[in-house]
Amino acid sequence: MAISAQMVKQLRDQTGAGMMDCKKALVESDGDFDKAVEILRKKGASVAAKRAERTASEGLVLTEALDNGAGAVMVEVNCETDFVAKNEDFVNFAEIVLKKVVSKKPENVEALLNLDYNGQPLKEELTNIIGKIGEKLEVSRFAIENSVNGLVVDYIHHGSKLGVLVRIDNIKEEAKDEYHNFGKDVAMQVAAMKPNYVNRNEVDAEVISKEKEIYKEVAKKEGKPEQILDRIADGKINKFFQENCLIEQTSIKDNSKSVGEILKGINEKYSANAEIKLFRRFHLSDSNK
Repeated sequence: MAISAQMVKQLRDQTGAGMMDCKKALVESDGDFDKAVEILRKKGASVAAKRAERTASEGLVLTEALDNGAGAVMVEVNCETDFVAKNEDFVNFAEIVLKKVVSKKPENVEALLNLDYNGQPLKEELTNIIGKIGEKLEVSRFAIENSVNGLVVDYIHHGSKLGVLVRIDNIKEEAKDEYHNFGKDVAMQVAAMKPNYVNRNEVDAEVISKEKEIYKEVAKKEGKPEQILDRIADGKINKFFQENCLIEQTSIKDNSKSVGEILKGINEKYSANAEIKLFRRFHLSDSNK
């Protein structure tokens, strides 16, 4: 059967596949449109399998506030190249993923990919787009955070390669705007300074013990007297807390105060007991996802 340009265009409009792929599918199906669609879908699955071992280290991090700021969602969707990260189909898919997490609040990525999208699991749409774009794509992770009498501030760094959520509990409603502004500053702090903990109470005792042993060993090799090794280690561990614990870090907004001191000032102003409960930081380069 002769394959017309109109048939190719129609198939391309429906599937989004490339012109040559559409023509080949129509030739293979002898002009049967539905069969050609099936061929292209199978090709997408084939491409996905071939790409599975490749590294998807580019992509997008997206966020959306929930319940007027009482909560927020953050998702990370990955591709192989920065070029594809700007591709309209990829961006649209990432936004679909975000909307699904917001509306359905799945328990994990597997549950997310099994959610219905236009009458089929979302993972089928992912496979179709992989076939169309020709790169490995994956939904690597998402976070859903809800505050307790507070707010969750979301922040996306320029380029959508880095996102942060900061949860602040027990705010005073009349001070919501000020706590929100503080939360934005804290989110930028997390983005820039990469803390590992909110406060020192979160640091595992084993981590502290190992750090102290390292500091003592270094001091000993430097010839420091045995009787002052513990004091040196204690001083070093305090510096460790200041570098790794969010509320002890020097604020990037006001370097005369720590993040915790700024929060304390706001709390005193409103007779409140608000606290930074947690933060989440997604960066495309993170090794642990």
